[in-house]
Amino acid sequence: MKYQYILFDLDGTITESAPGILNSVRYALNKMGFAIRDEEELLQFIGPPLVDSMKKYYGMNEEQAEQAVVFYREYFLQKGLFENSVYEGIEESLKLLSESGKKHAIATSKPEEYSVRIIEHFGLTDKFEKICGATMDKSRNEKADVIRYTLEMLGIPDEDKGSVLMVGDRRHDIIGAKQNGLDSMGVLYGYGDRNELEEAGADYIAESAMDVAKIILKLDEE
Repeated sequence: MKYQYILFDLDGTITESAPGILNSVRYALNKMGFAIRDEEELLQFIGPPLVDSMKKYYGMNEEQAEQAVVFYREYFLQKGLFENSVYEGIEESLKLLSESGKKHAIATSKPEEYSVRIIEHFGLTDKFEKICGATMDKSRNEKADVIRYTLEMLGIPDEDKGSVLMVGDRRHDIIGAKQNGLDSMGVLYGYGDRNELEEAGADYIAESAMDVAKIILKLDEE
């Protein structure tokens, strides 16, 4: 068995979360008095830490970005949390991997308490050993830190990192995996593209949710 543990990102990998996230970003920008320049650009908010995106795409300073996140959460908690759906093929892919003896965990930059509620909402809690995410106070915010925390929660020592694969749709998933000494798989059905994922150094690329399981199981045969 090449990989025993599979770590999954949440937004853009397990769930199609764009509606809730984008509506929350629009709400936050409006409350902050920022005009939305480009609807397509808003897609870049899916995945990376929100404070970083507010500063990068709208030129906010640290204080403004943190206030924008407060407004974001105001909408997200009321409505955006469940403006969301599970990607086609995810449940079957998880089932195939489980049947082959793989163990799964969530490693997401979304706050952990939100992530737990979303996974529970879609009835997927029993599919994952752990649901790990960022903290609300930003003490665990970067993807590399979330992945490190997930490894700790799973009790995986450094010498067993070769048995762990990180699966995600954005460059920070791939980079965070590398910073922890893990192999990674980029998925094309989420919000990143092949160029972004390959430039970040993804070891594998999956075009669909079912491809995730197919590629991993094929590696077991080699």
